[in-house]
Amino acid sequence: MNRPSNISPVNPLPPVVIALVLIMILNEAIFSLGSTGMLPFAGAEGWRIQAIQDYGFYGQIIDDFLARGTMDLDRLIRFFTYPFIHYSFTSAIFGCVFVVALGKYVGEIFHPVSVLIIFIGSALGGAIVYGLVLNAPRPLAGAFPSAYGLIGAFTYILWLKLERLGQNQLAAFRLIGFLMFAQLLFGLLYGGHVRWVSDVAGFATGFLLSFIVKPGGLAELRARIRRN
Repeated sequence: MNRPSNISPVNPLPPVVIALVLIMILNEAIFSLGSTGMLPFAGAEGWRIQAIQDYGFYGQIIDDFLARGTMDLDRLIRFFTYPFIHYSFTSAIFGCVFVVALGKYVGEIFHPVSVLIIFIGSALGGAIVYGLVLNAPRPLAGAFPSAYGLIGAFTYILWLKLERLGQNQLAAFRLIGFLMFAQLLFGLLYGGHVRWVSDVAGFATGFLLSFIVKPGGLAELRARIRRN
């Protein structure tokens, strides 16, 4: 049987992944061009720092919320804006690569809305744990908690596959184990930042959300609730 010539040999990226990455790329392009003085605007060299201050997530936000019980819009929005702003060009590149690679795989199995929920939910989970566990003055910025959430979804998919094959499901956690070991190694060699706490939280959030947002996940959850 002849294969139609108009079928691409490579599955296209899910539109939601393209949209998320384009926002990151656009922001990084503005910051990078501004830092080199190529943009004819006053103060363009400091746009990256200003954006991190205005849209990055500060752990103090959680402390203030627990103390006062309220949160204004400026602080609330930071839970969802910090993944699109990075501290450096290199960090942005790695963040985009992770989101593209894992988002493509997860998006081929999960609904695009599910991919978006995992991305945003993992950013939220990473920020909450960052604020609860740490007392870091440096704001959280970058797509890594969300990217690790997609790794959590990837791990969940592999976990189910290994269950169907009757193989050891712990093998599904090899990727996250390797990444955490690499972070620990680089931290010991070059001095690392405590951001890894938010990455782990993002991974756990993505993994747990996958139970609900997977195809048929809500129906399965309702069935379990009825049985109990």
